[in-house]
Amino acid sequence: MLQSMTGYGRGEAHAGGVTVVVELRSVNNRFRDVQLRCPREYLALEPRIQSVLKDPFTRGRIDAFVRRQMGGSNSRVVADRRLADEYATVINDLCEEMVGFMGREVPVTFILSQPGVLQIVEGEVDVMGEWEVVETALNAAVNDLLEMRKKEGKALYRDLLGYLSEVRTVVAEIEAASVGINERLMKKLEARLKRLLTDRLDESRMMQEAAVLADKADVAEEITRLRSHCQQFGEALDDNDPVGRRLDFLLQEMNREVNTIGSKAAEHPISHRVVQLKSVLERMREQSANVE
Repeated sequence: MLQSMTGYGRGEAHAGGVTVVVELRSVNNRFRDVQLRCPREYLALEPRIQSVLKDPFTRGRIDAFVRRQMGGSNSRVVADRRLADEYATVINDLCEEMVGFMGREVPVTFILSQPGVLQIVEGEVDVMGEWEVVETALNAAVNDLLEMRKKEGKALYRDLLGYLSEVRTVVAEIEAASVGINERLMKKLEARLKRLLTDRLDESRMMQEAAVLADKADVAEEITRLRSHCQQFGEALDDNDPVGRRLDFLLQEMNREVNTIGSKAAEHPISHRVVQLKSVLERMREQSANVE
């Protein structure tokens, strides 16, 4: 079944006072491109996270956001007592040297506010010990994203199948419109020559010219190849493997055949249907660009 390259997934896990939230956003891309944003505490886990995110996908740009939250504070305040004493000593000595300065008591709050006296120190994080909760959140987000991509893929399948049916219908109409084209071209050529020439017509020469025109206007081979491409396209839609690149290739080939038919079209009914085909193939191309 088809999978879309667009979707969103979210996963959350808790353990040991730690909450990990993973959000995934997937959009179209010719190749697989995983962009990861995670807390600095998890820098050592990035290769593992990348591996979990890459394995289930073959195409698409995936933006991954990993957030870590602690149930309680993992920080503590540390005082540099020697630095505080140094501040107090220097300030008091300065006060003694200043003429007319009476107060020598230095407010403790003033010393505490000086740079480096009080510092907030983050506690050590057991990164490897938290891998299990990170992996659980990752897998939940990946499964959520895959489910959405499958749901979007079902909609793409219905649309592309409908367009494929339309292509087959128009191709059959082109084939029907091309029946008897040799005779019609010969009559047109004969009428044109009669208008231009007053002498007796050279029947053999006229037959040769008509044969050349008919050969140039014959689209039987293009129709056969188009039908073959349509069959392969339909088979690809029912394939369980990623088929986005194959669909892109088949659409390019179908468009090439349609262009050839358009260049050969000698009658309005055929050229009109060529325009229809190009319109349908463009819509198919836009939709298949979303297929993984």
